[in-house]
Formats: sequence, structure tokens, C-alpha cells
Amino acid sequence: MAGLRLDPAALDALMPMHLQLDGTGRIASAGSTIAKISGDRALVGEPLFDIFAVQRPRGLRAAHALAEAPVPRLRLSLRSPPGTGFKGLAVPLDGGRGALVNLSFGISVAEAVQRHGLTDRDFAPTDLAIEMLYLTEAKTAVQDELRSLNRRLQGARLAAEEQALTDTLTGLRNRRAMDSALEHLCRGGPRFALMQIDLDHFKQVNDSHGHAAGDAVLEAVGRILIEETRQGDMVARVGGDEFVVIMPGIGECQPLRRIAERLIERLDAPIWYRDVPCRVTASIGAILSTQYDTPEPDRMLRDADMLLYEAKHAGRARIMTLDLSRQRAAG
Repeated sequence: MAGLRLDPAALDALMPMHLQLDGTGRIASAGSTIAKISGDRALVGEPLFDIFAVQRPRGLRAAHALAEAPVPRLRLSLRSPPGTGFKGLAVPLDGGRGALVNLSFGISVAEAVQRHGLTDRDFAPTDLAIEMLYLTEAKTAVQDELRSLNRRLQGARLAAEEQALTDTLTGLRNRRAMDSALEHLCRGGPRFALMQIDLDHFKQVNDSHGHAAGDAVLEAVGRILIEETRQGDMVARVGGDEFVVIMPGIGECQPLRRIAERLIERLDAPIWYRDVPCRVTASIGAILSTQYDTPEPDRMLRDADMLLYEAKHAGRARIMTLDLSRQRAAG
């Protein structure tokens, strides 16, 4: 172990994380990596224990003792922040000329590389830390790619779920989404109102101006329904020219009728397609969940549909509610 006679440049080429001590325990030379980590502080000429704190061996009191016998399990840390820790091996030089200390980061190499901005040039070519760094980088790259893949898969899943609940023509919710929302509300959600809407004279639009005009009318109707309802309401296209609006929180006929009348008024205006006015109106059957002891989706939809056709038979472009229906039947 003795007989080492390497000059500082040769030492640095082989061991960029070395410290060479003189016989008094002062630093005679320091590897480029150690110098880089220490920052602006000059190491050469400083007592080893002024720069480093010793954790092992516990009985080591003076740095010059390293020149007396090998220390195979040396643990040091910088006294200055961030207190980087090292493990190392100290070997005495012959003739009592001091000791050679070779340091490494051990399992904390990845943290040290990030903290001090180290690269592979800061390590000896044969240092196993290089292999660990490559493995760490490869692991990080794989983990990043897996996270990215998971995000893409999650995004694709959410997009597919959204597409499965969306009417492709109008962008409104579809029947599947409406059924799910209605089932949820009937199981114990807040009170709510339901409107079933059917366009009057829509067949004449298709027959007179073509299906492209009919599609344009349906898209325009969808926009009007969104504009005239609240943000938390659900607007769904459930058939060719059939729409359902679910309005949580509404439990009385008066606000329900106000919304329905606004819709009827808006839809009474012509919808233009290629400079051609397309005229439709809306018949509406509307019910409240509060009108049932236990609201059931199928029954509510059936009742709303019955009221819708009563509105059509009464002259179209109007709303029928369950209360009005009972009054008409009694009359």
C-alpha cells in the first residue's frame, strides 16, 4: 500500500475525487471534482478537519493519524452547506509523507450529481458511479416515458368516455348521458325539472331544403338550448329532432315555465341556412320530480312524452306541464 509517488496531475487523472495529505494532516492536493464541490474555498494548505467533519472512524481525532495506518472505512462530510457526505479509503504514503484519501459519494451519487451539477467528466472512467448514473438516467427516462404514456392513455380514455356521451352532430349530451344523469337524480339527488322537446315542422325543412339544412337547424337549436339554460343544466339530443333538458334544483312550475317560454320564443325565429330561412317551432312537455312520491326515470320520461304530444295536439309551439294536463283532463 506504500510507495505511491504520483504527482497531483496524475492523481487527478486517475482519481478526480482524491485528497493528498501531508504529514501534518493538511491538504497537499485535491482532485478536480472535490475542488468543484467545495466551491470558491481553496483547499490546498487547509487542515483536513477544518474542511471535513469525520463520522467514521469515531476515534479519529487528528488528520495526521491517517498517515500511520490504512483506514478502509472512512466517512467524511463537508462542514459547509450543503454538507455533502463521502465515503472513502485512506492509504498512508511511504516515509511518513502523509496519506492519500480516495473519496466517493456511495449510494448518494445521483443526489450529489444533481446538487453540484456534475457530469461524467467529474468521475474516473473506471468509477462504478458512472454505471450507476447511467442506470439512474435510464430508469428516470423509462419512468418519464411511462408517466407520459399513462397521461396519454388517461387522456385517450377520458376522450373516449366523453365521445361515448356526446352527440356527434350538435355536441350536446346523448341519450346514454341523459339516462345516466336521470338515474342518478332519481336515486336521491336534488329535486329537478325535466323538459322533453320536439321540433315542429322539422320534416318540412328536410323535405324542402335537404338534410344538410336539417343538420344546420339541429346544430342551431342545440346552441339556443345551451344559451337559454343554466350552466349546471343538462341538454341532450335523444333522437332525430328530440331533445331533453334536465334542470337540477327546480321544483316549481313557475321557473320551469319561464325557461320553456324563452326557448319557445327563441325557436320561433327563423334559422338561416345559405340565405334560406328555415322555420321550426318547439313543443314541450315538462314535469317536476317533486310531483312524484318516488321519481322513476322511465315514468318521468313517459309522462313528459305524453305532455309533449298534448302540446302538439293543442296547436304546437307551447308547453304542457303535469299540473295543466290534470286541469285539462278535469275540464
